[in-house]
Amino acid sequence: MTRSKPGSPKARTLGAELRKAREDAGIGVRELARRLDVAHAWVTRTEAGTRTATPEDVGAAAAALGLSAAERERIVDIAREDDGPNYLRAGIPGVHQELVTLMNYERTAIAISEVAPLLVPGLLQTGDYARAIMTESSPGEVETKVAMRASRRDVLTSRKAPHFEALIAESALTRPIADAHTMSGQLRHLQQAAELSNITIRVIPDRLPKWTPAHSGQFMFFEFPTARPVVHLEHFASAAFLTGDPAIEAYRDALDTLREEALSADDTLKFIAERSAETGFEES
Repeated sequence: MTRSKPGSPKARTLGAELRKAREDAGIGVRELARRLDVAHAWVTRTEAGTRTATPEDVGAAAAALGLSAAERERIVDIAREDDGPNYLRAGIPGVHQELVTLMNYERTAIAISEVAPLLVPGLLQTGDYARAIMTESSPGEVETKVAMRASRRDVLTSRKAPHFEALIAESALTRPIADAHTMSGQLRHLQQAAELSNITIRVIPDRLPKWTPAHSGQFMFFEFPTARPVVHLEHFASAAFLTGDPAIEAYRDALDTLREEALSADDTLKFIAERSAETGFEES
């Protein structure tokens, strides 16, 4: 019988999926517990990923929520997958399951650090900037993704907002990946975001004469009150969640290295202000 290990990326993915399905159905925790004839703590711990869940558990919860046969099978299939400290999802990044899991981590983390060598981090993107980098999607898909990204941003101003640290490569802010007006708006948004006490933005200079961990690509490092840290990696057609000790320590060390190389928060704000002024667009 396949079980998800408490606190593993797979267990938390299952929990995030069930929580979203319950909320979409407009059903409270206690009502779902009543339908399943279990204690309400069973539901809350399953949704948090802190208890083991079998495919039978997941199937029963999905049926109690009135999910379609196809949706029940999709979630049960997740429960049947192999579990372990590192969890790879093949498919299109940012689509449903991976995004649901990512949003759950963002909602429950106390601290998030993101290394962004190519683009402004998603949690700091404006709507226009997000549209400019979603050229592979249809217009309808773009607007859906932009709306989801906007809802993700809300976590940074929520009552229990995590501390968010963005380590952004200089070239991500200077490369004309969008038109000048969009880039100017994005830079102004970064200036405003940096004024929040829970957000730290630092630029990694391009002039560094050596290799740094940022050259290996983007990653997010999540820290939680009691659960193990999680590293999220997003690639072109896959995403991975890592919790294994060697990987976690390697990424923690990478963050420490990049903090030593990055501009200070004050110097970063000066850099962003200068770059914003260079675009030539004034705020209307």
